Amino acid sequence: MKYTGKVAGGVLGLVLGFGPIGAALGVLIGHQFDVYAEQRSGRATHSAAIGEQFFRATFRVMGCLAKADGRVSEQEIAAARGVMTQLRLSAAQVRSAIEYFTEGKQPQFDLQAELAELNRACLGRPHLKRVFVELQVRAALAGNDLEGPVRRMLRSIAARLGLSGLELAQIEAALRIQAHAFGQPPGRDTAQDLERAYSVLGVSPGDSDRDIVKAYRRQLSRNHPDKLKANGLPDSMLEHAKQRTQQVIEAFELIRARRGMKT
Repeated sequence: MKYTGKVAGGVLGLVLGFGPIGAALGVLIGHQFDVYAEQRSGRATHSAAIGEQFFRATFRVMGCLAKADGRVSEQEIAAARGVMTQLRLSAAQVRSAIEYFTEGKQPQFDLQAELAELNRACLGRPHLKRVFVELQVRAALAGNDLEGPVRRMLRSIAARLGLSGLELAQIEAALRIQAHAFGQPPGRDTAQDLERAYSVLGVSPGDSDRDIVKAYRRQLSRNHPDKLKANGLPDSMLEHAKQRTQQVIEAFELIRARRGMKT
């Protein structure tokens, strides 16, 4: 229990010459300040705990996915390290991530228990769970292009976290685009780029301009780094959110240009 506000309010009431009544009012106002400060402190502590759980689960599950076919290849290890590099983790964070990745590869690792803990930590925070799946897809694509048991396990993980098959497909499409620049260089298959751009926004060519703008704004809100951070996404993962936001913007700009949208 905090008392700073109460004490300061009471003293201020007396100093200003309002007597006992003023002191009482000061204590009351100070109490409200203390309650607010405690709530803020509690939220910050809770967010930090969520961030730690998120970070730990991210690399443990990544290690488990890499071992899905019975062995972890050099390419899958390189893919995991690539994610760590892309996230711009510090040296200490990289060491922790490697330890968690190694734990996830072990036969005794309990994937279902890990996902259950993550679900509890991210209760009421669906956007965090989506980012978690995005990071797994990102590593799996670079590791073995989502082939064989990895894809099946990833579908199961997404389902356990409440993501539909359609959402998973949209995530995969968006991350496959990451290696490409829309419409560049000249002569590339822009039709394929456009198809993937629609998938990134979760819309189809038959949707109206208005629906596309609404989907674009929804995706921006879903991936906004500040919003995700407020929901517990650790700072170490914010780089991913920034990159995803940029992909959404690029997808919309391509669609807007091809359709001649004025918005």
